[in-house]
Amino acid sequence: MALCVLAPVLVLAALAFSGEFGHWQNLLQHVLPVSVSNTALLLLGVGVLTALIGGGSAWLTSAYLFPTRKLVTWGLLLPLAVPTYIMAFAYLDVLHPLGPVQTLIRDLLGYTSPRQFRLPDLRSMPGAIMLLGLVLYPYVYLSVRVMFMTQAASLLEAARTLGCSRREAFWRIVVPLARPAMAVGLSLVLLETLNDIGASEFLGIQTMTISIYTTWITRSNLQGAAQIAIVMLAVVTFLIFMERYARRRQRYAITQRMHPIQPVQLRGLPALVAMVLGWFPIVTGFIIPFWFLVNESFKRLSSLQAISAELLKATWNTLSVSLTATVVTLTFGLIIAWSARYARSGTARVLARCSSLGYAIPGTVLATGLLIPYSWLDRIISSVMNTLAGIPPQLFIMGSAAGIVCAYTLRFMAISVGSVESGLARIPPSLEQASRSLGHSAFQSFVRVHFPLLRPALGAAALLIFVDAMKELSATLLLRPLNFETLSTWLYAEAARGTYDEGAIAALIIVFAGLIPVILLARTQLKANY
Repeated sequence: MALCVLAPVLVLAALAFSGEFGHWQNLLQHVLPVSVSNTALLLLGVGVLTALIGGGSAWLTSAYLFPTRKLVTWGLLLPLAVPTYIMAFAYLDVLHPLGPVQTLIRDLLGYTSPRQFRLPDLRSMPGAIMLLGLVLYPYVYLSVRVMFMTQAASLLEAARTLGCSRREAFWRIVVPLARPAMAVGLSLVLLETLNDIGASEFLGIQTMTISIYTTWITRSNLQGAAQIAIVMLAVVTFLIFMERYARRRQRYAITQRMHPIQPVQLRGLPALVAMVLGWFPIVTGFIIPFWFLVNESFKRLSSLQAISAELLKATWNTLSVSLTATVVTLTFGLIIAWSARYARSGTARVLARCSSLGYAIPGTVLATGLLIPYSWLDRIISSVMNTLAGIPPQLFIMGSAAGIVCAYTLRFMAISVGSVESGLARIPPSLEQASRSLGHSAFQSFVRVHFPLLRPALGAAALLIFVDAMKELSATLLLRPLNFETLSTWLYAEAARGTYDEGAIAALIIVFAGLIPVILLARTQLKANY
């Protein structure tokens, strides 16, 4: 599995540097300056916005009591259920010059035409930063909020006794303690921003991901796409390095009995302001796009028009591919985590870490690197099947959903390995020793002792992998066979055509699926400090 994850990277490097120098010259002159600058601006803007919204919301719900605080605490996770491309799909219609928002504003101001008044165009860099920030801030909010829940209030009390005001204690105690959690959340935000393809294209922002897609699909230049992918992989490596470097000396431990921060009761105008600030990202990041999808879907269903067979087929394709990828990913993740736990050397542990690197590789980069290995495997399989069974040569991987399943497995292996490792860490070795002393083999001990205890971890991992596979767009667009649509690619095609009826239904199905892990997160991660 480690070799399977590293193979696309090695293939990309070989493909990129085997091309003609003219390709590099063309990229450096005409493609990379625009795509790299747009990507850098997008990363900077989304990073700052998610840090402000996520970090501020985490402190607001941890340090203060105000009306509806409990609802706000878990409601701030809801935008996680909305993929970035669905957010852009919804807001492009909601904020259209003839859409409901601008029409209402013109009616209130007494204008009758968009020529008299219209809001700034959403298809811009500020629009992309705003939409991506409203979707991705929960990564920062969750990590920082959990840190605040486990932070000892005695540290703030000691700062106050030494003469610090609440504001000084916040900047000198709370913010430094939040940096490691903030760095983890921001690294996830930036990786998700790099992986985005739908929202950036809908909003007209030429990022490096879009450049890879257009270079490969539109211009049929695989070497050029590989060269852009290598540059993008260098950006990912730099982001991961900076995240690790920022936390290199930040180690904190509580040596005394911990009691969490006691929130301060707000009343009057401060309570109203806190409630408005808490609900703003929930309304803009989830309620408005969700309302739009429900409204458009209801209009489609109430018009007595039957749902097209193509959409039903795309739904079946999504469910079957996601379920298959979930089973395969969990199986390999279980093997990898088990091997790493019981290895007698550090080699297996290093390989386990390498097999989990796929989540850090953007979907377009992974898909570009898998194209040539897939073609090699197809030739080998075709030769073997032709020799043994007389089956004519065909594309067994690239011509079927197998290529998508393999890409999902490599990309989401980190979820499976991490969940199984955390589950195994909670099982004391004495249980296995007792089982072995009663005459059971290692496999029997696993089946009768470990597997039952791992079911909660496996269930949580299966749910996250299944939902992520349903939402995945970048790799699916590049690796799907002809006439094979999933819900995400169906929505992408509907948005490209400018139709919203059945695209809204597809998006609503994806959002409902994404709500399940969000509800579980709210129930398990944010129970304390209510």
